[in-house]
Formats: sequence, structure tokens, C-alpha cells
Amino acid sequence: MKRRLRLAVVLAVVAFAWAYAATAGDADESRATQAAAGAGAAGREGMRAVVDRPKPVFELSQRNARIYGLRPFQELVDAAAPGSELLPPPGTYRGPVQVDKPLRIDGRGLVTIDAGDRGTVFTLATDNATVRGMHLTGSGESHDTDDSCLDVRGNDNHVEDLVIDNCLFGIDLKQSHRNVVRGNRIRSKPMDLGIRGDAIRLWYSNDNLVEDNHIDLSRDTVAWYSNRNTFRNNEGRHSRYSLHFMFANDNVVEGNRYIENAVGVYLMYSERVAVRHNVISHATGAAGMGLGFKESSDADIEDNDIVYCAVGVGSDISPFQPDTTIRFRNNHIAYNGIGFQFTSELGGNIATGNILEGNLTHVVQSGRGKALLNQWHGNYWDDYEGFDLQHKGTGATPYEYYAYTDLIWIETPEARFFRNSPVMELLDFLERLAPFSAPELQVRDDAPLLVKPRVGS
Repeated sequence: MKRRLRLAVVLAVVAFAWAYAATAGDADESRATQAAAGAGAAGREGMRAVVDRPKPVFELSQRNARIYGLRPFQELVDAAAPGSELLPPPGTYRGPVQVDKPLRIDGRGLVTIDAGDRGTVFTLATDNATVRGMHLTGSGESHDTDDSCLDVRGNDNHVEDLVIDNCLFGIDLKQSHRNVVRGNRIRSKPMDLGIRGDAIRLWYSNDNLVEDNHIDLSRDTVAWYSNRNTFRNNEGRHSRYSLHFMFANDNVVEGNRYIENAVGVYLMYSERVAVRHNVISHATGAAGMGLGFKESSDADIEDNDIVYCAVGVGSDISPFQPDTTIRFRNNHIAYNGIGFQFTSELGGNIATGNILEGNLTHVVQSGRGKALLNQWHGNYWDDYEGFDLQHKGTGATPYEYYAYTDLIWIETPEARFFRNSPVMELLDFLERLAPFSAPELQVRDDAPLLVKPRVGS
């Protein structure tokens, strides 16, 4: 009897251990899956890893003397009850500020907080708070500690109508979800472009709304490992990347104006991004590009104006995932040096209903014999020379563009400096008149439009 009892106990212990191991294994697998997907799973939103570099503490004497006589704004925050509304008296206050309880802080456009050129000005480390109508200025300039005007480290907050200037980073969200960043005006410190901070940065932050912000003279707006965010009706000027995605999926970019930046919108290692109804113009310079892809997949690009850029659309190994496509519909690609430039091409791009006009070169396809990997149907080409014999609105013959002497600079980028020079133009004329080498097909549209449709945006 005792032997049977001991055996039963042993079997029970073994069964419990097996069940516990299986449960732990499932949990580990679940955590690994979530980590691989970034911070996308809702279960991780309550978990916050300590990822910020330690913020140094600066004595008042280490800060700029202009703030010595100012009242600390932290006193007002400390005195406010959780869940209350704080309407600070108009004036200029001393930073830094740490908010770790839900408050509604409204400066009504009459309050300035200045950190005296050291550290981060304002940290919002709570959920369900509002910061509105203030001027934040005077952060430090250390990239090691990510000195910024506003750090957001919480969920479901509203950050609205702030004026941010003389800061390294503007608004920095880390592991922060469902926030609204709206109507802010952001400008970086007056530094060289490459060492400015980012105007708005999302890092492992999901389901945020970034809209109606005006950004000027900053570095980038970035979304890294951040999913399901919406960037709407923003304006970005005189910066590097207007908007840069890195390992960021299911985001929406709509109704923005990105003008005179080095790059408009760039998708890197990202999937299922919708880019629609935007104006991207004057992305010039050696690396100027309106819209760029790097190993990204399954995107919808619709009703955008991409004009006056060195390269309108640049694509490198995109779409990257097998059996996916990138869809270009009803875009206006005009007056660029190159309309579409494909490098390391795998195919899978589908272009319909787009307008290509005024580009020095509509399509450049690096690599021989790659042109037919992409699908072009029903686009308008301003240099098409066919006729509509059947009155269908499309040409009776396909639109085809062949590269002749252009192959020199397509295959040897260093030679692009001589593009459109008199010698290159003469060689190209002679090549077309009596080819002494085989031209390379760059694009074929089997149903080119005869009448230009309405411009998208």
C-alpha cells in the first residue's frame, strides 16, 4: 500500500513538472514571438524595459545663467493632485520637469520652460496625461543621453500645441503606445544636419497618432520597431529624412507635405505601409530622393505628388518578401531627375494609373534583362508617340523606353556627372540613329494612357 502511495506521489510530481515545463515553454515561445514582432503585441504594453541611458543630474550652477532667477516648474507639478488640471500662471519657468502622475497641464500659449542648455527639459512618465500650449526650450546637446525637449514614457497621453526649439531631440517616445502628438512646432538646435537630433522619434511605440505638426531645420522623424502608427497632415522642411521607417509595419502616412528635405519618406525593412495623398518635393542633392524602399514589402503608394526631386522613387531589393508586391496607383511623378530607379531588382512592383511627365528619365532599371519583372499598365507617359486607333483611351502599341548611351551612367554611377552634357547627348543621338551596341529595355507599359488623368493630390 505504501509503495503504491509513493508511486502515485511520484507520478503526480512528474505530471506537475511536465505541465509546468510545457507552460513555461509556451510562455517563452510567446515572448520570443512578441520580441521578434517588435513591441506589437498588446501583452507587452504593460511591460517597460529600462532602456534609457541614465540621465545626468545637473546643479543649477551648471546650467545657463539665464534661468537662475526663474521659479522651478516642478513645484507646480508636485503641488497638483493626480487627475487635476494645472493652469500655470503666464511666465518663464526653470526646468527640468518630471511628471509621474496623470495631469492636464495647459500653458495656454503663455508658459515657457527652459532647462538652461543641460539635459532633458520635460519628462512625461505617466499614462492618461495632457501637456498642451507651452514653449519648451534649452535642452542639452548630448546624444549619449538623448537630450530632448520632451520624453514620453507612457500610454494614452496627449501632447499638443507645443513650441519646441533649441533642443537636440524634439519629442522622444520610447515603449509608449496610443499617444496623440498633435499641432506641435519643432525646430532643432542650430547644428550641422548630421548631428542634430530627431524632431519626433518613436521607438518600440505602437498605435500612436502624429498629426498636424510642423517641423523645420531638424534631422529626421523616425519610427523604429514601431507598428500601426498614423502620420497625418504634418509638414516637414529643411531636414534630412522627413519620415524614416525601420522594422516598422502597418503604418499609415497620409496628407503630409515634405518639402526641401534630403529624403521624403524612406521605408527600410518594413511591411504593409500605406503612403497616400502626400506632397513630396524638392528632395535634391546627391542623395535626394522623394520616396525610397530598402528591402521592404507589401506597400500601397497612392495619389501622391512626387515632384522636383533628384530621384522620385528609389527601390532597392523591394519587395523583399517572396510573393508580395508594392502597388503604385495614381501618383504624379514629375520633373524629377529620375522618376523611378530600381536597383538590385527582384520584380514585384505594379504601377497603374500613374502620371510620368517632365522627368529627365522616367525609369532606370539597373541590371540587364530585368525590366519585365515589374508590371506597368495604364500609366500616362508624356513622351509616348503612339495613337489610339481603337478609341479606347490607350495606345495601340506599348510604351517602351530603351537606354542607349544612358547605360554608361546607369552602370557606372560616377559618370552621372556627365549626363545631359553635349558629348553624351551627341553619343545618344548617334546610338539611336545607328546603334553600335544593343540598347537595354527599361520599361514597357502595355496600355499607355493617351489623355493625362487628374493629378492625384
